[in-house]
Amino acid sequence: QVQLVESGGGLVPSGGSLRLACAASGLNVDKYTVGWFRQAPGKQREGVSCVSRSVGSTFYAPSVKDRFTISIDNVKNTIYLDMDNLKPEDTATYICAAGLEVIGCLTWDVEYIHSGQGTRVTVSR
Repeated sequence: QVQLVESGGGLVPSGGSLRLACAASGLNVDKYTVGWFRQAPGKQREGVSCVSRSVGSTFYAPSVKDRFTISIDNVKNTIYLDMDNLKPEDTATYICAAGLEVIGCLTWDVEYIHSGQGTRVTVSR
């Protein structure tokens, strides 16, 4: 059974940092396209960062570029999202996802066949 379990969320002041982790079981993350998404109350889910296996590249949303870093530990089978210089507008539930046939990896769609429950990030002003 495939599981993706996020952790590391919390309350931080503006300008602070957090490291989110997504522990995978039942699949090998190095075989999948993986992504971090976020959803704030009343807003659509948006792509934050992803690693595309099909093109061998990493992508970031413009709003987080140069502040967030995605990485993968293949030994621990875990995907990380390091977030620096956090802003109140980064407040959201962060969700990791994995898929094999993902085309546009920053776009949330049915090709992401596995996803977690999310971890809440709150950035205070």
